[in-house]
Amino acid sequence: MTISKRLFDLSALLLLGTILLPVLLVTALLVVLLDGRPVFYKAERMKTPTQGFPLVKFRTMTVTQADQGVSGGNKAHRVTRTGATLRRLRLDEIPQLWNVLRGDISFVGPRPPLREYVERFPDVYAQVLKSRPGITGLASIAFHRHEEYLLAKCQSSKETDEVYARRCVPRKARLDLMYQRKRNLCLDAWIMIKTVF
Repeated sequence: MTISKRLFDLSALLLLGTILLPVLLVTALLVVLLDGRPVFYKAERMKTPTQGFPLVKFRTMTVTQADQGVSGGNKAHRVTRTGATLRRLRLDEIPQLWNVLRGDISFVGPRPPLREYVERFPDVYAQVLKSRPGITGLASIAFHRHEEYLLAKCQSSKETDEVYARRCVPRKARLDLMYQRKRNLCLDAWIMIKTVF
């Protein structure tokens, strides 16, 4: 990550952190009152092809020990009362400000992948993860809704995995590499604004 991108992230973090702190506190309270504990969900994601980190989000699903892989229609029954709203408004992403502060991720970049996909597609992620992962990115704004549509139709973890690996990984990687070639702070600002609106 360049110094200018890190300074951009820290400046945006200071501004957005101040604005979003009340939203974070109210959301955490609603999760506790309506869905119980834990409030946060932590899962390993990759910031380089070999280095993982704990990504933090608001919990939007019931807890199960067997949880693994991407979320598809097979996990829809586990979405909590507040979870659907948090996901629709993308409020579940707010705790990732902590990951930005730690330097695990940037505001803008490829979404940090699960280790299993990095290991299955090493050539793809060796290129994609030359950019620091982000809370949002070009693939997030261009492909997010279509990805949700594709995965929502999946009725088993095996089907979800097959659809994600075959139809989502390659398309997201193309968009992530397009971002990588054109990235600059103006593009980052545009992607952040586009994500919100």
